[in-house]
Amino acid sequence: MSHPDPYGSTEPRGWDRPAPALPWPETDLEPGPWQRPAPGPDGYPADAGAYARPVDREAYARPVTDPHPGGPRPYDGPPSGGRGPRPYDGPPPGGRGPRGDDRPGGSDRPEDEFPTAQIAPVRDEPTDHPPAVRDEPAAEPPSGRRSKGRRRASAERPPTTAPRASKAGRNLPAAIGVGVGLGAAIVVPLFFFLPAFLAVLAAAVAIGTWEMARAVRRSGAHPPLVPLVAGGVIMVGLAWFAGPDALCLGLLVTVLGTMIWRLGDGPGNYQRDLTAATLIVVYVPFLAGFAALLAAAPDDGHLRVLVTLVAVVLSDTGGYAAGVAFGKRPMAPKISPKKSWEGFAGSVTAAAAGSALLLWLLFDVAPWWGALFGVAISCAAVLGDLAESMIKRDLGVKDMSNLLPGHGGLMDRLDSILFAVPTAYLLLAVFVPVVG
Repeated sequence: MSHPDPYGSTEPRGWDRPAPALPWPETDLEPGPWQRPAPGPDGYPADAGAYARPVDREAYARPVTDPHPGGPRPYDGPPSGGRGPRPYDGPPPGGRGPRGDDRPGGSDRPEDEFPTAQIAPVRDEPTDHPPAVRDEPAAEPPSGRRSKGRRRASAERPPTTAPRASKAGRNLPAAIGVGVGLGAAIVVPLFFFLPAFLAVLAAAVAIGTWEMARAVRRSGAHPPLVPLVAGGVIMVGLAWFAGPDALCLGLLVTVLGTMIWRLGDGPGNYQRDLTAATLIVVYVPFLAGFAALLAAAPDDGHLRVLVTLVAVVLSDTGGYAAGVAFGKRPMAPKISPKKSWEGFAGSVTAAAAGSALLLWLLFDVAPWWGALFGVAISCAAVLGDLAESMIKRDLGVKDMSNLLPGHGGLMDRLDSILFAVPTAYLLLAVFVPVVG
């Protein structure tokens, strides 16, 4: 059903309908592009004037022929004054065009198929999980040959196995051998030539001071090494020959000498270097000077040093044995994870029992006082070990050095002794007064 003409006419609208008469006269108006020219007698549109393109009537009737049937079209070059497309020389040998079919530029795939449909899609996989690798059997070496670095086991030559580390985390045989050697270096001069013990003590102080100064350099501090080593050796000599007052005086002189020496390097990081130097002076030479005070006691100085060293050794041995056998609850996990309360109980028990027996035999001291001496020495030794462990963790080092196999540095062995000798000096001054 056709809609009624909005102009009131009942004729259907079309291109053949004459244009409606305008209410005003326009005699010079020519047909515009919105008016379709009427067709001529031959069925082709007639000339519509300036707004219509001239029509070549002969072109409609001229047959279209291909001057080059079955072959490539020649390339006459680009149009004059411009650049044209590249010539096409036809399909390559074999009869297939560049797009995969028998006609130039054609395609043997369906028209509605995307050209890249045959390419496998790439999926975005998370990089957290690497692609699964197919488990393939490892290539076996050729028969008659063995892999490099291994030998064939036999009845006479059992297979080699890698040495297992001890539960304490160190080479136990090497540690025992080095410990016995250090003990002999102390005990032999202590009983046979006492002044040689002073030389051993001074050398230990010098090496320990060097190790501490080397370790604190990791924190950015650079304490002067020469005044520290020289002052430490002098402090040990003053304690040996002049007593505890001279030891305190040597401490003050060494600190002042280090301050003056450090002024030559300029004001940069002066406070940091002086703080590190003061820590080293108090920690190594000053505490080691009490060992010289013990040895300098008349008549029984060597015995005082002996009972102190034995109590420290018993504390370390008992703590190691109990910790390996029963250690479950850590004592200070953030400072020393391998120390346990069970090991501490073993340290105290071994030191108390050994000291009670040794002080009763050597100094005729009641066993309970000897046990108290052992408990105090054991607690001081454990605190000294924890203190150095805290220093090493703060500096980010495992050992102070690698001079001693199985032990690390010399300071790793002196840490418990340095806290034990002042405690032993004070307790023995009460339990066994110095005569003369």
